[in-house]
Amino acid sequence: MLAHAGAVGQAGSVALSPAPALAALLLGSGTLHFATPKPFDAIVPRALPGNARTYTEVSGVAELAIGAALAVPRTRRLGGTLAAALFVAVFPANVQMALDWLRSDRPAPAKAAALARLPLQIPLVVAALRVRRGA
Repeated sequence: MLAHAGAVGQAGSVALSPAPALAALLLGSGTLHFATPKPFDAIVPRALPGNARTYTEVSGVAELAIGAALAVPRTRRLGGTLAAALFVAVFPANVQMALDWLRSDRPAPAKAAALARLPLQIPLVVAALRVRRGA
């Protein structure tokens, strides 16, 4: 039943737990790291040693594992903790993407989107910590 997904709000709507949404986001993103790795390779900060593809694959595995942990109630607390850490850890890649896009010949809306993406890490970290607390 839908009521089991979260608390019922004042107007009778159901407030969904962020755990399923974060799990879906991470499972989808983790899958994309392997299905289409080149965009992820491109945003690996160049200051990191080694091969960009290795970072793409390691972060893809981490996203899949953390997404699975969030999907299972028994491991959700750990999943929330790890998701918050992951969202902080990948922030430098988002900064690299924003810098690259600002220096490119991409259209202004794309450049704005790359910049707007940076503060979106904050609600992701907050949602992950909420999952941790609520597990």
